[in-house]
Amino acid sequence: MSLSHLSFDLASLQSAYRSGTSVREVIAEALRRSRADTHHAFIHVLSDAEIEPYIARLDGVDPASLPLYGVPFAIKDNIDLAGIPTTAACPEFAFTPDESAFLVRQLLAAGAVPVGKTNLDQFATGLNGTRSPYGACQNAHNPAFVSGGSSSGSGVAVAKGYVSFALGTDTAGSGRVPASFNNLVGLKPTLGLLSGSGVLPACRSVETPSILALTAGDAQAVLGAAAAFDEADAYSRAAQPLGVDFSAGPFRFGVPRAQDLEFFGNDAAAVLFAEAVKRLASLGGTAVEIDLTPFLEAAKLLYEGPWVAERYVAIQGFIDTQPEAVFPPVRSIIEGGRGKTAAEAFAAAYQLKALRRVCDRVWNAVDCILTPTAGTIYRIAQMQADPIRLNSNLGRYTNFVNLLDHSAVAVPAGVLASGDAQGLPWGVTLGAPAHKDIALLRLADRFHRALGGALGATTTALASTPACGGLPAGELGTAGTGTVRVAVCGAHLSGLPLNPQLTSRGARLLGSPHSAPEYKLYALAGGPVQRPGMVRVAEGGTAIAMEVWEVPAALFGSFVAGIPAPLGIGKVKLADGSEVPGFICEGIGITGATDITHFGGWRAWLAAGAPR
Repeated sequence: MSLSHLSFDLASLQSAYRSGTSVREVIAEALRRSRADTHHAFIHVLSDAEIEPYIARLDGVDPASLPLYGVPFAIKDNIDLAGIPTTAACPEFAFTPDESAFLVRQLLAAGAVPVGKTNLDQFATGLNGTRSPYGACQNAHNPAFVSGGSSSGSGVAVAKGYVSFALGTDTAGSGRVPASFNNLVGLKPTLGLLSGSGVLPACRSVETPSILALTAGDAQAVLGAAAAFDEADAYSRAAQPLGVDFSAGPFRFGVPRAQDLEFFGNDAAAVLFAEAVKRLASLGGTAVEIDLTPFLEAAKLLYEGPWVAERYVAIQGFIDTQPEAVFPPVRSIIEGGRGKTAAEAFAAAYQLKALRRVCDRVWNAVDCILTPTAGTIYRIAQMQADPIRLNSNLGRYTNFVNLLDHSAVAVPAGVLASGDAQGLPWGVTLGAPAHKDIALLRLADRFHRALGGALGATTTALASTPACGGLPAGELGTAGTGTVRVAVCGAHLSGLPLNPQLTSRGARLLGSPHSAPEYKLYALAGGPVQRPGMVRVAEGGTAIAMEVWEVPAALFGSFVAGIPAPLGIGKVKLADGSEVPGFICEGIGITGATDITHFGGWRAWLAAGAPR
């Protein structure tokens, strides 16, 4: 049976396996496609003998027992796969590891099958994909244009449908720019969620392995399988609770001021960004204009500051002895790190710390930020004629993410309708603080499906609703959401005097339900902020207007500690029969209080002229 038309997105693959298609058939098709590549996506495609052990270990295994059963994937060639040379796109540097990288081992244990090692900008230094002796990696949609880098081959391999997903790395946007240029989802996860053991670093302190996939749900499934704490990696950290999940809305998203936006003459990209803002608003978001200046100042530090010295440290012995083996643009960047001083490093660290303090204030006003992924795209010939300046242009909106310890997801935003790059895909990026990966992926999935279109450079249409993929309840591992829901009925309601006690803790309004018709409402004596008391009664009660908020669990205790007697937190029954933590009142508290039950809620009582 021919599988030439089988899409390798996880939903299609799982359906194929349920219908009786074998792993050997799927992997044979993946190898056939990969070996026929003409876009310089691969440095090494596994031979039949090399891939056989990965297939054989799945013989007789129930497909439902492994989350990534029989899923073909590719690995950026600065990430180790046991027995296969790691070149970092430099043949003279190549070595053959005895052991696979930690995160690769996690994926193998989940049932995934490695197909090959992908091309990259040499030593992961570049955002364009042209800096490789294995050939300039060509865009999956038009080979005259750059693929984006440095995870160039990984992006093309997924977009062309050779594999289901691919591993990249992301130091300055290397996992997001290829996603934008090839119509993919690119996840730059929270630093430390994916282990760096067995990964040749570029800037170890700020970089992370990345995931390129056809859909956000697929990227989420891969993250769930690969993310694990690695004791051997000093930068590894366990997943933290998600906190308030803004993905379903309502949410607030930051949009750069007009003067902060730069599309480098690409008017069609400017149009797509404006449409992206409207699309995100249609999903329940409220756009909030933000000043991108401090973010852009931070971005400059990655290449203009001492962090470039990390690139030198990563391959110091090699570049000192064989500088001629390194591509000229790559060599000039890496050797630029040789002369950086400790004084420069400390000065820049102080500067970044101050900028981070300024940038972090934005999270008081928004849940996430929307930016272009890259302002424009270039032809390969253009990039090779002006490699430093044009490459720098591609990193305008990506560099700061790594330095500021953000999580980010690049997602398709449409097709350029005019100009030199007409017909090529273009994307945007959603960014948020660390450990917001799942919320970003869920929001990116909604955004992507609202856009529609094909998966990557294939003819397979993106379904309007997800069929599978992702993690149960949108959680990562056992970290959970880490939030508590609380029902409020008085001065903590939106816009009222005590509401800042919620919003200052990052709480999010979930809805405005009524209680079950089993409560009396009282205006309690005292002040200065007047408060209500809700008392559950056996008869004579009514439904009380309320709000339900989601509060980070880590801050819930301090919120409760500030509640004065006779109020407290107990279980409040809502009109739908569910129960959530909420404000209740001790019976003694209604002494001297005014019964305002007939108003049906605190706001109605205030509107009738009661004191605030």
